[in-house]
Amino acid sequence: MIHKTWHKTTPVKKVKCVHTNAAKYMVNRALSEGKEYDVQNETEEFYFVIDNTGKVGGYYKEYFEAIS
Repeated sequence: MIHKTWHKTTPVKKVKCVHTNAAKYMVNRALSEGKEYDVQNETEEFYFVIDNTGKVGGYYKEYFEAIS
């Protein structure tokens, strides 16, 4: 049940949204191109970030680039 505490935990890292051109989903409603987001959790395919709605959402890594 780690997802219940993601709002209170320290972010794993920061990523920057590079595009919102999704073929299947409406990503542009929850992410803004050029904005930086805190990664709360990460899998092989997804970043789980607190998006523009204020909730944690899982998005494909292809929408982001890592900030060092």
